[in-house]
Amino acid sequence: MVNRMDPNLSTPRPRRSRILWISVLAVLVIASASVLGAFAGGAAVYWAVARPVSAAGLQPAATIQTIASSRQGPTQTTETMTVNVESAITDAVAKVGPSVVTVVSNLQQQSGTGRSSQGSQADGSGVIVSADGYVVTNNHVVEGAQSLQVILADGTTLPAQLVGTDPFSDIAVLQVKGKLPAPATYGNSDTLKPGETAIAIGSPLGDFKNTVTVGVISGTGRSIDTGDGLTLENMIQTDAAINHGNSGGPLVNLDGQVIAINTLVVRGNAASGDVAEGLGFAIPSNTVKSVVDQIISKGSVVRPFLGVSWQWITPDIAQANGLSVQYGAFISRVASGGPAAKAGLQRGDIITAIDGQVLDDNHSFINVLLNYKPGDVISLTVARGDQNKQLSLTLAERPSS
Repeated sequence: MVNRMDPNLSTPRPRRSRILWISVLAVLVIASASVLGAFAGGAAVYWAVARPVSAAGLQPAATIQTIASSRQGPTQTTETMTVNVESAITDAVAKVGPSVVTVVSNLQQQSGTGRSSQGSQADGSGVIVSADGYVVTNNHVVEGAQSLQVILADGTTLPAQLVGTDPFSDIAVLQVKGKLPAPATYGNSDTLKPGETAIAIGSPLGDFKNTVTVGVISGTGRSIDTGDGLTLENMIQTDAAINHGNSGGPLVNLDGQVIAINTLVVRGNAASGDVAEGLGFAIPSNTVKSVVDQIISKGSVVRPFLGVSWQWITPDIAQANGLSVQYGAFISRVASGGPAAKAGLQRGDIITAIDGQVLDDNHSFINVLLNYKPGDVISLTVARGDQNKQLSLTLAERPSS
């Protein structure tokens, strides 16, 4: 017999009933949890995205919050991801823009008698690169100036002193004193690649101060013939709009760093009628920094000196004058007592190579020479009449004036 009063025993029917109720209760608990979870998730989305907010509770317009879900086994986790969509260009301009200045060169025109007549003014751009108030601009912006001023981004006008120039790199350094914005920082121009964003800041035409234009790095390592025997080498090409007055202003990357100094723009070939757009060129920042550091520390850049006057020969000039060489430096004058005179160089000689480097369309005389420093001994290949001669020359330091 079975003792129904034994607490450790139960009849089959009541056991099935208890199991049924437990199962129903479990289902209700799980269903309630799912409803509450869905409600909480929906409320969170509504709270973060859909609900109106007061002015005091507005999130920055550049910040968007999104809800993402991920499953790990039977559980579900919710993560919040913040995406910053603020413009990198705006950030870069805000960072470097205050350090960009307008450079005003007060010139004096000369009358036929050599007296100063009515003055004139030329405007360019520049950028503050040190807390000591040093400003980088182009040499051609300040050339011939009787006095200089800079106009800060906030409109403040300050007198400026010329520290030094380097015509060969087209760099000049000014200094201003007063309450100044934070200086700009240099980027590494050696790492630039075509297609990178480039931002030009300057004062086109001198009137539209601190104008921002945007383009890309169109090319690197470009060479531009200035027309006076000097080729500007290793230039940065950009399609960011550059006009008169942008000279000396910075070309900036998305980190707000100066990667080059704008110096010229090519409009096309007037003789052929070709018109070009978007061909701007700038001096790479690594070159700028090297030149600026020398000007600040020494007042000038040390360049080699031969003591000659010369004219660059091209095939057209050679043909017109019946010369036996296609490229070279024609010596029109030799300074008495200079390095060239001591080496035996004569008027009418044509230098065709330096230390074995043949001078040609890609290797102009002055650019090859600038690879050397005062005190270096170089070998010159010289065409003299029908003969070629080898002359040894010790370079001197270029006089300051």
